[in-house]
Amino acid sequence: MGATRAAVVAVLTFIATGVAGAADPPPGATSCSGCHATRANVDTPVPRLVGRDAADIAAATTAFRSGQRAGTVMDRIAKGFSDDEVRAIAAWLAAQR
Repeated sequence: MGATRAAVVAVLTFIATGVAGAADPPPGATSCSGCHATRANVDTPVPRLVGRDAADIAAATTAFRSGQRAGTVMDRIAKGFSDDEVRAIAAWLAAQR
């Protein structure tokens, strides 16, 4: 199973088990709102993450962490999260509305 497919399966597992619907954000998730808007009516050049696809969030974060995707600060921030933390944060952000 490829790494991307494994990440998607893991994210779907988190969603299916209710982790994504948890009221409390996983560790690290609230730091995202320092740059990423949490409300739809906020205009910002930084993409909004809330409600986006969890697999897309996890893939982007992993690409920042590995250096495959260039970033101003996101590449450094992403290096601070483990694979499990990335998946949990992505699933939680995707479940928010």
